[in-house]
Amino acid sequence: MTTGYALPIRCLIKELSNFPGVGEKTATRLALFILTSPEKDAIRLAESIVEVKKKIRLCPVCFNLADRELCDICRDTTRNKEIICVVSDPDSLAAVEESESFKGTYHVLHGLLSPIDGIGPDKLRLQELLDRVSKDSVKEVILATNPSVKGESTALLIAKLLKGKDVKITRIALGVPVGGDLRYTDKMTMAKAIEFRRGV
Repeated sequence: MTTGYALPIRCLIKELSNFPGVGEKTATRLALFILTSPEKDAIRLAESIVEVKKKIRLCPVCFNLADRELCDICRDTTRNKEIICVVSDPDSLAAVEESESFKGTYHVLHGLLSPIDGIGPDKLRLQELLDRVSKDSVKEVILATNPSVKGESTALLIAKLLKGKDVKITRIALGVPVGGDLRYTDKMTMAKAIEFRRGV
């Protein structure tokens, strides 16, 4: 499809199509948008990409993305350091933060258990989590992995590793979403909603 374009445009389309969820058609539209944008906008985009690659690193405490030694959350002295919310990736952390309901700290695993994909416990940041629980007087660990097979198996492994330590282990509630209609709720979601019911 891209054969009619000049080589620099074809190269840009090829690079853009490497992005997740971006096929050749979308990559072509993006490339043409960049081409027709003012030069200063294209330069700003290129500089932003380079800056992200140069400046973003993993926070040595929680493994969130950071542009300084520690991430914004670990630097925040108002956060409750006695509670750690374990998430699979920075996107999940951002989703919890967006709720504005959690004021503790995080631990980002950067993946979930998936033996078929070669992701075992040694590929996740589990030892670092255990070290934090031991040395930081952590009172509660919230397991906030996705309610998928990988997410559940990861949560079960963490709970097993933390068993015997003086820490409360909780799992995020699963079930019917707010505003949801029970008639359209799938069987698994309904089962989890019943299992994790609470008193009123």
